[in-house]
Amino acid sequence: MYRLGIEIQMEQDVESTVTVRQPKLPKQTWDDVPKPLQDRERTKQKIQRYVRKDGKCNVHHGNVRETYRYLTDIFTTLVDLKWRFNLFIFVLVYTVTWLFFGFMWWLIAYIRGDLEHIGDNQWTPCVNNLNGFVTAFLFSIETETTIGYGHRVITDKCPEGIVLLLVQSVLGSIVNAFMVGCMFVKISQPKKRAETLVFSTNAVISIRDGRLCLMFRVGDLRNSHIVEASIRAKLIKSKQTKEGEFIPLNQTDMNVGYDTGDDRLFLVSPLIICHEINQHSPFWEISKEHLAHEELEIVVILEGMVEATGMTCQARSSYVASEIKWGYRFTPVLTLEDGFYEVDYNSFHDIYETNTPSCSARELAEVTARSRLPLTWSVSSRLSTQGLPDSQEKRSAAAEELAEQNGDVANIESESKV
Repeated sequence: MYRLGIEIQMEQDVESTVTVRQPKLPKQTWDDVPKPLQDRERTKQKIQRYVRKDGKCNVHHGNVRETYRYLTDIFTTLVDLKWRFNLFIFVLVYTVTWLFFGFMWWLIAYIRGDLEHIGDNQWTPCVNNLNGFVTAFLFSIETETTIGYGHRVITDKCPEGIVLLLVQSVLGSIVNAFMVGCMFVKISQPKKRAETLVFSTNAVISIRDGRLCLMFRVGDLRNSHIVEASIRAKLIKSKQTKEGEFIPLNQTDMNVGYDTGDDRLFLVSPLIICHEINQHSPFWEISKEHLAHEELEIVVILEGMVEATGMTCQARSSYVASEIKWGYRFTPVLTLEDGFYEVDYNSFHDIYETNTPSCSARELAEVTARSRLPLTWSVSSRLSTQGLPDSQEKRSAAAEELAEQNGDVANIESESKV
């Protein structure tokens, strides 16, 4: 049953990345539509993500007028290009330089008159065996790539050819360093390493150690580990300030263990990342009912260094409100076998339902505080006013108060479940 629910949820995730633009109706026409139908139309609209499930940011830059800034950092621009454009520029740069210097060698031979004395043994040309543009082009390739077949060679009677040889050698080295470096960085980018860093399909909210927590699971499919791995989480939600300023897609940090060091991971096996919903959490006043109507997104970012290359790698994912399951926990995936631990990734995304209050964390804290008040206040007041001399009577009175408190807490939990 859980696996079937996960497959259905995964299909919803795939569909939720696509945005369907509904035709805009005039305000008066939209007001004439009954409210239930309005709510139904809104729920039919696909959720617009800020970060997609595969980690790609769903943001497009438009109306960028200062495009010259891309040329000031031409190296990064070339690295960020797609492979087909990168290979095209790689071939184009080498071809243009070979053709340019081939034309220069042909021009020197033409000006000196070497092309008019082909086969004349009494004439000393600038480049031996250069009899046209094709041979000049081949000599340019041999010079820049330092092949040197030995058939075409420059003579010492051509000072302008010697200068051109020096210029082509220097510029050729610069072109080689730039283009080969660009290709090396492009190949060694750790983007594909993030493909084996997986996040759970859903995030869950349940009670852990007596407190309401939001949790999600991360895992690494490779045997080579991520060094110095760290996790971050941000809440993406539009807000309006007290002064009336509207801030679209406001980013709020979510504490996932920064104070205690739990955000630094030893990612050998799948880990459950926990965010405690306290008074500093953006989910402090959100209940199960409110969560279903919230327009929010949680972006999780996993960073670390690739053990094999030492380069920094980053993997991202996100959870919208419909992917946060209230009252669920993750199914354990780690089992002890004969001499080793085994991770079952078939259950990585599986969750199971558990008893969880549907109220917000703030309401739960207030109820818990009210239930604890008689234990801390009434017992001490009774002892001070009545002045019980016997320690046995004191302990019996405290036990009665504790029993009353446990009964109140049980009634509260039963009401919250209902």
